Amino acid sequence: MTSIGKYKIKDIQKKNPLFSAIRATVETAFYANNVEKIETVAEAYALAKETSGTIINDLPIHEPEIHGFPENSKVLVFNDGEVVGRTSAARKIIGQPDVDTAYFARLVREAVFGVSRRKVYTTEVYVGLNPEFMLKSHLLLPAAYANTVLNYLLNFQRETTEYQKMYAESKPYQTGDLYVFGDPDWQHPDYPNGLALFDPKHNVAVILGLRYFGEYKKATLTLAWATAHDNNYIACHGGMKQYTLSDGKKYTMAAFGLSGSGKSTITLAKNDSKYQVTVLHDDAFIINHQDGSTTALEPAYFDKTQDYPMMSEMVKYFLTCQNVGVTLDEVGKKVIVTEDIRNGNGRTVKSKLVTPNRVDHIKEKINAVYWIMQDESLPPVVKVSDPNLASIFGLTLATKRSTAENIVGDIDVNEIVIEPFANPFRSYALGEDFTAFKKLFEDKAIDCYILNTGYFNGAKIKPHHTLGAIEAIIDGIGNFVPFGPIEGLSYLPIKHLNPDFEHEGYVASLKASMTERLRFIESKKLEMNAYHALPLGTEDAVKKILAALG
Repeated sequence: MTSIGKYKIKDIQKKNPLFSAIRATVETAFYANNVEKIETVAEAYALAKETSGTIINDLPIHEPEIHGFPENSKVLVFNDGEVVGRTSAARKIIGQPDVDTAYFARLVREAVFGVSRRKVYTTEVYVGLNPEFMLKSHLLLPAAYANTVLNYLLNFQRETTEYQKMYAESKPYQTGDLYVFGDPDWQHPDYPNGLALFDPKHNVAVILGLRYFGEYKKATLTLAWATAHDNNYIACHGGMKQYTLSDGKKYTMAAFGLSGSGKSTITLAKNDSKYQVTVLHDDAFIINHQDGSTTALEPAYFDKTQDYPMMSEMVKYFLTCQNVGVTLDEVGKKVIVTEDIRNGNGRTVKSKLVTPNRVDHIKEKINAVYWIMQDESLPPVVKVSDPNLASIFGLTLATKRSTAENIVGDIDVNEIVIEPFANPFRSYALGEDFTAFKKLFEDKAIDCYILNTGYFNGAKIKPHHTLGAIEAIIDGIGNFVPFGPIEGLSYLPIKHLNPDFEHEGYVASLKASMTERLRFIESKKLEMNAYHALPLGTEDAVKKILAALG
């Protein structure tokens, strides 16, 4: 089996690297007599329906049996309080500088004891949807959060006969099963915004004082991505799709961006008149370093509801909803209020059936990487022909903060920030991702493009600009021209959205953007005892761009 959940007696010893104090504490909690294991979606649904605070909507689940629901099941709504997003400020990672393992081991013991007098539920899922990469993950939560357990079973791959067989025959890795322990009601004076603690080398996450389901989803992916990274894969927070052209040729592309950047729009877009399109996933996948193939980590979509009014065809595919409103329709039936009327970041676990063109694994190597940015100094599409620069622009991916994030402190949510490789869930040194992507670009001859989905020259870049440009690239009719004096960069001309290197104001804005990238790279030499420092000389390519701009 892929990950290790049972041990030979001779392997249960202190020197076994799969064990740690925090892992032993957390795993032990799963075997207590206050724990009830939920085996199926039907069980979880029945318990969630009876949980205090659950709203049983009158919207029917589309094809419920496919997902394991009982016949005639309805969409359940369960809402959080003030916080309706993921709290990145709560993350602590064992193994990083100034993270006291002994302190957190004591804190976790106390947190585990804190749920020992309450009824709790556990469940198991698979993370990774192909025999090349599958892990088993275990979740534990107090019974009051049965809705979160249900969401977990729906978002990841529940155990079925088919997947049990696949897992039994999957590639083995010398790593332990994933364990995710949660207590949303936990409080601690040192952590008023909650705590998301990760021990990635031992595949354990402890989520305390945090209700939002996205915390448990991303905690699981954080551990799975770390395991993939340790086993010659690249961890990817982005969308992956494949086009089949009329002549049978295939074009496989990955789009990396934060929630709200256009990542899902790009990934799920189709043009049936020109291509056959298959989608791997719009959020979580991994790339095999050896052959460039890709594997999805989860079957469902944890999607925002802001773009889906009740008349939308997409509503049919909602399985559960979180942080949305409810009202009565003209015949008195309870229906959801979407479009973020109640609060920002309303969410749904959306069925895989929404994309009948879904696949779980793409064996062909990836052809191109698209970095999705919101950098107003860049035109809609820039081609990066140098592998080192391609990785540097991924490293310095400039965007706006995700609307899925719970911002702590006095921070401007509209400020442009740098989020390396669009992945705020990394639990290992940043330099390792930089080196991995650079090697991918070099070894696999993968093309690289930057997509600006924000504003340029004061004009909003529309989806048809972006999608049309991607199709021009796929069709081989995109005529790129040099990006001013900058070697290794070119851009695709689009009417009214072209750079003017004779305009001093434009050149100044581009220089400011590149200067911020240089500052970011150099700052990593000082932060966290240089834990995230980049390879020597990484900044030289950015300095060369600045020199060319004068």
